[in-house]
Amino acid sequence: MDGLMRFLEFSSFAHFTWGHGVMLLVGVIFLYLAIRYEYEPLLLIPIGFGILIGNIPFMENAGMQLGIYEEGSVMNYLYQGVLKGIYPPLIFLGIGAMTDFSALISNPRLLLLGAAAQIGIFATLMGAVYLGFSMEEAAAIGIIGGADGPTAIFLSSRLAPDLIGPIAIAAYSYMALVPVIQPPVMRLLTTQKERKIRMKVPRIVSKSEKVMFPVVGLLLTTFITPGALPLLGMLFFGNLLKESGVTKRLAETARNSLIDIVTILLGVTVGASTQATTFLTPRSMQIFLLGAVSFVVATAGGILFAKVMNLFLKEGNKINPLIGSAGVSAVPDSARISQQEGLKADPTNHLLMHAMAPNVAGVIGSAVAAGLLLSFLR
Repeated sequence: MDGLMRFLEFSSFAHFTWGHGVMLLVGVIFLYLAIRYEYEPLLLIPIGFGILIGNIPFMENAGMQLGIYEEGSVMNYLYQGVLKGIYPPLIFLGIGAMTDFSALISNPRLLLLGAAAQIGIFATLMGAVYLGFSMEEAAAIGIIGGADGPTAIFLSSRLAPDLIGPIAIAAYSYMALVPVIQPPVMRLLTTQKERKIRMKVPRIVSKSEKVMFPVVGLLLTTFITPGALPLLGMLFFGNLLKESGVTKRLAETARNSLIDIVTILLGVTVGASTQATTFLTPRSMQIFLLGAVSFVVATAGGILFAKVMNLFLKEGNKINPLIGSAGVSAVPDSARISQQEGLKADPTNHLLMHAMAPNVAGVIGSAVAAGLLLSFLR
């Protein structure tokens, strides 16, 4: 009987709480959304399964080194890539090697839409301060409004490491829900006539322009905000690997093997960090609420700024406001949503190439905003 009782004492049944049950259900929901509806499966499946791993109850402080927060455990070692901000720059390297900046180079004014969508960051920051978070915590939470998971993790690892779990989960959850969140906002803020606006075909961008862009982009953005150097440096480096044409093997590795490996490690460890005993708090719920509001504000900001720009543009040069919603940096999902909504209004009006310009501008914009916040608050 003593052996049986000791066995039960060390089993998960003896330490199971309602909090573990809630988080296990959340993990299953993430997996369901990813598999059944294909909502960002490359992110939600690792995160969802990580949530399951992190919420298998065990006897804490027993020296078994199992949990992600227990020093010396395997999961804790893997989690250092999140806490030290190692994984986000590697993600940006892969994104740079996958990204074609041609649409932005051919129509630089669309950069303003990516900048306008970053209003979600500062609106969320003010909301977090109002709810009682410190300025550093509010800044880390605010980056959720940029719809950029790696940037949110990078900034929170510097300013609010205790909040990395809820911030990362909120950022990636709402990135996955872009097809659900954005379309109603887009339809509400645009008229049928505006959704049918046709934009000029982007001009052909030369190879020399593509090669020069990452070099010039790096110098311009990082001289303005050196705090964004780890992210933007790797983003533009990855893009140069792609566009130079002489480092195809490196570019291929960055956009395939490397980013896949880092995504797996990042997703599983972020998911496992939602351990019920440390994750389920009123502050976490507030972060989730702020994240939902921030996505709506960011989407609205890009759309409304496109409408303002149209007031000063001649007929034939006007911007379809639907592409303003792509200013959030959920690449390429938000650009695809602009394309889908445009096709619903006019089946012959293709907006994807145009929408990619504010979409990639949003990636740069959120990193710049993170760098500025980091410079001011450190």
